[in-house]
Amino acid sequence: MDHIVYCDKKAKELSRLLSGEQTMVIRGAAGRKLPHGRVAINDTVYLLENDGSGIIRAKGKVSSVVNSEKLSSEESERIIVENMKQLKLTEAQKKRWIGKRYLCLVGLNDIHETEPFSYVREKNMDDWIIVDSIEDIKK
Repeated sequence: MDHIVYCDKKAKELSRLLSGEQTMVIRGAAGRKLPHGRVAINDTVYLLENDGSGIIRAKGKVSSVVNSEKLSSEESERIIVENMKQLKLTEAQKKRWIGKRYLCLVGLNDIHETEPFSYVREKNMDDWIIVDSIEDIKK
């Protein structure tokens, strides 16, 4: 599977992933929401910033996946703190993710810039999109 992953522009998440400073991304929600349970090791991720441009600028491979069971606020905080070395979350990002009942932590490697391209975005407002193949939706 291929994944289109929006990175937090304010937190400079894409830059941190490209530099190797950050090696993991996080998603969370009150329920089991994408990408929870839908990411596998060796899947390809295509990365872009959440700046409205819709331009994919980098890609990488999934190296690890942690899908949590239902968590208390304290448990979600503990998982985030334990993975801060890879996540490198800002204070604003910590506030966003701590307390979510379900977390999905995705380790990434082999992250590198790619020839920028855009894709056909349906009316989907999610920040994580799964496709069979990126070629199916490339513009």
